[in-house]
Amino acid sequence: MPALGRSLVLAVALASAAFAGDGPSAAPAPQIGKPRPAPPIPQNAAPPPSAAIDNSLVIGGDDLNARKSSTRMTVEVHVNGNGPYHFVVDSGADTSVVGLRIARALALPLGTPAILNGTTDRAIVDRVRVDRLALGTTAFSNLELPALKDYDLGGEGMIGIDALVNQRLMMDFEKHVIKVEDARIPVKMVSGEIVIVARRRRGQLILTQVKAVGLPLDAVIDTGSEITIGNIALRDKLIRGNRDKFTTVEATGVTGVTIEMQLARIAELKIGSITLRNVPMAFADVPPFALFGLSKEPALLLGTDLLEAFRRVSLDFRARKVRFQLRHCGSSDVSISSSPDASFTRMSTDNGEACLR
Repeated sequence: MPALGRSLVLAVALASAAFAGDGPSAAPAPQIGKPRPAPPIPQNAAPPPSAAIDNSLVIGGDDLNARKSSTRMTVEVHVNGNGPYHFVVDSGADTSVVGLRIARALALPLGTPAILNGTTDRAIVDRVRVDRLALGTTAFSNLELPALKDYDLGGEGMIGIDALVNQRLMMDFEKHVIKVEDARIPVKMVSGEIVIVARRRRGQLILTQVKAVGLPLDAVIDTGSEITIGNIALRDKLIRGNRDKFTTVEATGVTGVTIEMQLARIAELKIGSITLRNVPMAFADVPPFALFGLSKEPALLLGTDLLEAFRRVSLDFRARKVRFQLRHCGSSDVSISSSPDASFTRMSTDNGEACLR
């Protein structure tokens, strides 16, 4: 059973408490409970502001050791000076997460529970207190982070946009390299880049310059989801009740809950001037759509199964910019294997170029 959608959003803190001063070596392993059902998402979520095309972003920064886990990328992270641990990079999550093994091994003290909106469910989860979380040369102090099963996370933890909000992040899917840079450093232009200015809601990067078979939609850049997911409003616009076009797949989220999704292939997905054809896409009204106010109109969670079709993808959370860099010539047919019947997705651009020369 594929683990297709692991992205999460921390929505509401349920209680508050002062930070406990004892170090992890002085305390027993925390008694972390299982995720519990949470109340429904409020219906008053407003849509994010608009977006525009731009072509002026480049990513420099420090190289971080990266590994590829399925279609997602993991980086080395230190927790309270221990590690390194391999955390999944998740631009769709507004909170970082530590795995249960780390929380118990370091005896991280319990914090306040919170509501967490995962791709497959909405749950109340226990959090633990972290003195210091370090990603390359960037460090964060005095955090409360959810503690979830390593298997459900797909790594030993997860880096969310709480650690990326003032950073530029570049993911090189060809070389398996991740770069992180302070977003206040001026940027330079590099040829062969296609850059879209994204809008933000709850810190997430949302693109509006996206169309599926000519239908305009909003797309959330979600590096924590292994498959691209459309909402039911998008499904009903693209495929009007033809069940023969769907394959049922199961998706497991960060809280361990598994749901069924309908998987189909879409003839064309256009992101700015880039066109992807024969694109696999799952459909379900998962919690992030309602949380971002995107459940009523066609919307999409753009997962790493499609992002890795590019040579590089760069995210600038401070400037709300997303850069796509095409692969070198000879790589315009990209294998995407989230479908039971895997085949190739073909890429091109408005000027006819499908790759860098």
